[in-house]
Amino acid sequence: MTTKEIHVQRTMPEDRLPLPPLIALFTAGLITTLTEALPAGVLPQMSHALDVPESVAGQTVTVYAIGTLLTAIPVSLATASWPRRTLLLVALLGFVLANLVTAVSLSFPVTMAARFVAGASSGVVWSLLGGYASRLVGPALRGRAMAFAMAGTPVALSLGVPVGAYLGRAVGWQLTFGLVSALTGVLIGWTAWRLPNFPGRQAGERIPLSGVLRLRGIRTVLVVTGAFVLAHTVLYTYIAPILAAAGLQDQLQWVLLTFGVVSIAGIWLTGALIDRHHRQLVVTSTALFAVAAGVLALASSSPVVDYAAVAGWGLAFGGAATLLQSALMRAAGEHADVAQSSMVTTWNLGIGLGGLVGGALLAGFGAGALLVAAVVLLVPTALVVVLARGHAFPQRDQFRGTEI
Repeated sequence: MTTKEIHVQRTMPEDRLPLPPLIALFTAGLITTLTEALPAGVLPQMSHALDVPESVAGQTVTVYAIGTLLTAIPVSLATASWPRRTLLLVALLGFVLANLVTAVSLSFPVTMAARFVAGASSGVVWSLLGGYASRLVGPALRGRAMAFAMAGTPVALSLGVPVGAYLGRAVGWQLTFGLVSALTGVLIGWTAWRLPNFPGRQAGERIPLSGVLRLRGIRTVLVVTGAFVLAHTVLYTYIAPILAAAGLQDQLQWVLLTFGVVSIAGIWLTGALIDRHHRQLVVTSTALFAVAAGVLALASSSPVVDYAAVAGWGLAFGGAATLLQSALMRAAGEHADVAQSSMVTTWNLGIGLGGLVGGALLAGFGAGALLVAAVVLLVPTALVVVLARGHAFPQRDQFRGTEI
């Protein structure tokens, strides 16, 4: 920990979170997720304006994920020595430009290029958020700080995307992207003003990614992350046909709202408990997700059962990003920033594979196969979490005394 970081922490009350800088990180995560998912809410309007079918316009989401997947690790390694705030500001500027180009472009290739740039910027932001939040506070508050910073994702999914869809119908999809760009511009000013500029790591202090991956616990956390995200994406992407098979096709918006609201509750619970009960939360989260998928697969007999299962799934997913990233950071120690880039890549690989695997299962075997696949993934994942008590998800539940 640097002298500057110690000074920043000593100027903050030891029992309180530093809200202004954490608000900057929270908003950065919200904008990242909102930019990624917004096309889903305005797809018909984008399709018409860009003169392509909706199935083709939907690839604006795919190319965003590809941009994140391909650039997170190399960009993180190339910029490891950059001051952290400087790197975050450059990434946010990428969002400003990408969303602005998306707002004014009527060319599909230009729009796709802008979306790739936005995805690359996303990889940088997500590689920074967890480590930045943990460096703002002392060990006793690290879990809560990370939960606050990571809450932008469920808030964007549950509230931001529906609001964006409404704005897309009310004022047009292009102006909606323009508003996101303007919000990012405001965030750049707030970040430059309120976020301390922690130093990067010099060449002599860094080890290569292969060395980071050999640290004990890292690969286990990444495997658990990949399986968890893959199972979630298979279910979430194809929730409409899953509900239709259960006779709840008219309840889609309410099911998604339930998932989003309970996910936010999961973030809150994680923030309240993570510093003392990290391992228990990870075990509970993976087990609860496995049980919820099993209930949907085997006991989906009434709307009450289905809503309860979706609520359990949302509760498990809400804090997952914080729990898994904090586990990875604890295992990586001082090499957390490089490790986080591998987490970003794994997370997006799970999303990409989830769409492909889920689509193949749905086309070949029907909606029931999606639920079976999720259970098959989650049961062994929960078992791995239970057994990985040495380094990945250690018995020691407190972050106190652990340097990140």
